[in-house]
Amino acid sequence: MHKNLFVEIEIPEGVEVILNENEFSIRGKEGELKRKFYAPSLEFKIEDNKIIIGNKDSTKREKKMMNTIEAHLNNMIKGVQKKFEMKLKVCFAHFPITVEIKGDTAIIKNFLGEKTPRSCVIIDGAEVEVKGQDIIVKAMDREIAGQTSANFEKATWIRLRDRRVFQDGIFITNKAGKEM
Repeated sequence: MHKNLFVEIEIPEGVEVILNENEFSIRGKEGELKRKFYAPSLEFKIEDNKIIIGNKDSTKREKKMMNTIEAHLNNMIKGVQKKFEMKLKVCFAHFPITVEIKGDTAIIKNFLGEKTPRSCVIIDGAEVEVKGQDIIVKAMDREIAGQTSANFEKATWIRLRDRRVFQDGIFITNKAGKEM
């Protein structure tokens, strides 16, 4: 058993954090994100421009929970300052693939020469931009950007064919500044 274990997160300049019981509301120049954490054994407080998460008698379980919440809050703070950007590449060998955005769905036409277009969901809060063979997904919430990108990849997943031969599809090439 650990004693007096607390995690501190520095609140940067230009970011406002409001704590209401266990719900965090974080505002920055890009917008506002809200998230509620269910952790009855942990205390949340804001002091001296820092978010403090902790417990007087912490166990391993509480330490894991604190680290997870810290990661989520850090992602929220980064997201309200600068949106997370994922880059995807449309790859094809023979049949040219076209991607159209219509509202909250993306329509992928002519994938492997298929007559019926495939579609994927664009999660609310994500901005999708198609530039030729490149697709850029931007969102304040890292999870929304990641899930929308994964939806594009999953929509062009090939089943019952050899992946070494049929290498067509839409693939994530850059995750929030990190090359894949």
